[in-house]
Amino acid sequence: MMRETQIRFNPPQKVVKVRPGTSVLRAAREARVHIATRCGGKAACLMCKVKVDPKHADALRPPNDAERRKLGSLLDEGYRLACQAIICGSAEVELPEDPLKAAIRKQLEQQKLDEI
Repeated sequence: MMRETQIRFNPPQKVVKVRPGTSVLRAAREARVHIATRCGGKAACLMCKVKVDPKHADALRPPNDAERRKLGSLLDEGYRLACQAIICGSAEVELPEDPLKAAIRKQLEQQKLDEI
């Protein structure tokens, strides 16, 4: 019997059980959590970047050469490519904020500060 492990996506605080060897991108799809990708999981577009807390770094296999080349120093900050990061234990993965939403949020925060 294959053991299962679980992965939590924040936001939206969804947890899914998967078999070890599953990519973070596939686990996200199983949890119905949207992670954007344009390259079909070939480590070419960098759209599927996720952040992994250092305490959960061992729950993913070490980055492969393609992921190392694409992410470079972002690996040191805990970023991984969801299409390449392979789950081998329970982990929490943080989904970066959509760039457009982030820009709007910053603009609204600045407006509030300007009003004060």
